[in-house]
Amino acid sequence: MAQKFSFELKATDGRARTGVISTPRGEIRTPAFMPVGTAATVKAMMPESVRATGADILLGNTYHLMLRPTAERIDRLGGLHKFMNWERPILTDSGGFQVMSLAGLRKLTEHGVTFKSHIDGSKHELTPERSMEIQRLLGSDIVMCFDECPALPADRDRIAESMRLSMRWAERSREAFGDRPGHALFGIMQGGLEQDLREESAEALKKIGFEGYAIGGLAVGEGQEAMFGCLDYAPEFLPVDKPRYLMGVGKPDDIVGAVKRGIDMMDCVLPSRSGRTGQAFTRHGVVNIKNARHADDPRPLDEANSSPSRNYSRAYLHHVFRSNEMIAGMLLTWHNLHYFQMIMQEMRDAIAAGSFDAWEQEFHAMRAQGDIDPL
Repeated sequence: MAQKFSFELKATDGRARTGVISTPRGEIRTPAFMPVGTAATVKAMMPESVRATGADILLGNTYHLMLRPTAERIDRLGGLHKFMNWERPILTDSGGFQVMSLAGLRKLTEHGVTFKSHIDGSKHELTPERSMEIQRLLGSDIVMCFDECPALPADRDRIAESMRLSMRWAERSREAFGDRPGHALFGIMQGGLEQDLREESAEALKKIGFEGYAIGGLAVGEGQEAMFGCLDYAPEFLPVDKPRYLMGVGKPDDIVGAVKRGIDMMDCVLPSRSGRTGQAFTRHGVVNIKNARHADDPRPLDEANSSPSRNYSRAYLHHVFRSNEMIAGMLLTWHNLHYFQMIMQEMRDAIAAGSFDAWEQEFHAMRAQGDIDPL
């Protein structure tokens, strides 16, 4: 098993890429979708079940874990991998995005951010140095720089000011991260929807030097068309030989469009959150299991999905969801996570075979058909 962090690009098809990230805890096949384990758990799933969907890596949340149960406690208990019984790679975000969402409870300065906990109102401070310390205590394999991410839309001056602050914080993050063989630090490009600011940000990050590069500040309200417009140029500003991570994305068609534009890694709460609210992703689009039309339907959600959901009828899933039974969220979440990993594997295979365009056309054509009417 690899003892250091590395990335090997295996094949390209247009701008779409497939490769392998090697870490001491195992390989990550790219393009990769990372299920989100916010509080050291992917909601409604056991770690063994998450792995069974095909996931190579999980995402943990610095902000939530630092507040409860605290990074120091997790460290004392052997680190995040042991704590949550997941021995494969873990990426932790920096806490910056969550702090952004607390705009009414925070104070931002050059030094960092002070904020009040959403749990009990206690006061905390996050700086680049503290974010690196928390992520070191957690023991994550891929660590994210501490950054500031303004919600869109925002005016150009605000976006530029925020981006340049994030670049100064990136330099401090790099210095605080130190020398940690086998672990990787990713820089985060900012700049909103301004092409020149994105390029300026990328140049600043490359000058500092990172093991991987993320594109931040998207999927924050700008819409898919604007996001794709940014992705038409932003990945090209980043090194070819390092992983490219699009943070917080997204819906299946977002993911496919991002991979088409050169993205290697993504994460999103959507598969699990949707599962808990009665939405299932299938090859033919989204199924809302709450709808009465499913009450007498004996078919599975999607016969191509080999998760445990295929053993249950839509009628049963409709019944247990309407009855508020826990198994509903469990089965739908497993189904959704498996579907997302199916897409990733199909894209990896298509890129390797040089047939990504044909695969993409079929993907969109099947979704355009819509869910098949019940029998």
